[in-house]
Amino acid sequence: MRHLLSARDLSLESAVSLLDTGESMAQVQMRDVKKIPALRGRTVVNLFFEDSTRTRVSFEAAAKRLSADVINFAAKGSSVSKGESLKDTVQTLEAIGADVIVMRHPSSGAAKTLADSGWTQAHVVNAGDGTHEHPTQALLDAFTMRQFKAQRDGVSPLGTDLTGLRVVIVGDVLHSRVVRSNVWLLHTLGAHVTLVAPPTLVPVGVGAWPCEVDYDLDRALAAQPDVVMMLRIQAERMNSAYFPSAGEYSSRWGLDEDRFRRLIVGRGDEVIIMHPGPMNRGLEISALAADSPQSRILNQVANGVSMRMAALYHVATDVTEAPRKELA
Repeated sequence: MRHLLSARDLSLESAVSLLDTGESMAQVQMRDVKKIPALRGRTVVNLFFEDSTRTRVSFEAAAKRLSADVINFAAKGSSVSKGESLKDTVQTLEAIGADVIVMRHPSSGAAKTLADSGWTQAHVVNAGDGTHEHPTQALLDAFTMRQFKAQRDGVSPLGTDLTGLRVVIVGDVLHSRVVRSNVWLLHTLGAHVTLVAPPTLVPVGVGAWPCEVDYDLDRALAAQPDVVMMLRIQAERMNSAYFPSAGEYSSRWGLDEDRFRRLIVGRGDEVIIMHPGPMNRGLEISALAADSPQSRILNQVANGVSMRMAALYHVATDVTEAPRKELA
């Protein structure tokens, strides 16, 4: 695997291989010394043209735990703010000796443009491009779901997919790159996905996606899904009103306390709650749901480091299947 640009590009075999490598990386994080020499001598550049906390810090931790040298590049305060082009910025990093470029960019397709440009010989990992995709978020979400499914079913997660898992994703589908990556990856892994949102927050062309669409959250939850993932309302990407008020949105599409109680009654540990973060507590998710035993939100954050270690390892060493004994 030379680049990781889109979850849609991953075959079942490559997705399962990445998840299995993530299991090995998770074992590394349980050690007293959380580091292996897999990428010693390599340089990983985090090239972020948008603000980020979880993703950038997660990639930094992942690279350092693989023993790579890490350069963090933020567009603010750099020559980009003086008008330097992406090409010139990347070629500067190429001259420095970047082996992997992890890029977040506000323009959809920017990561693919970089990978195809010939400006650099570095491997490219898409850390989010506009409203297009966020493949490593989908991988860590799938990893979290697979852990839950394996524990519930009493089986090993290694080598398994998500066949039969019912996933409901709720919220701002229109502006979410997380949704786009999740829909394709979860479909590849065998899960059944239902998107729930106000009609104004459902993108044109969603009928071509491998999922179902519903506009009634109560109906979707009554079908007893295994996973409910709530999405943040991305107000910074909105230039008009997509719903009458925050109160109405919360009452119709938020996982409030009443909905959460109805969801878990009689089910206990048979359903989990997820959120890619950052959360708007009281809008799309209640504190009761976010802090409940069913919540896997902090697990997603922890799993993000493991799966980004796996992603960096796969692209930097250009492997299809990781030698798990070497990593364990």
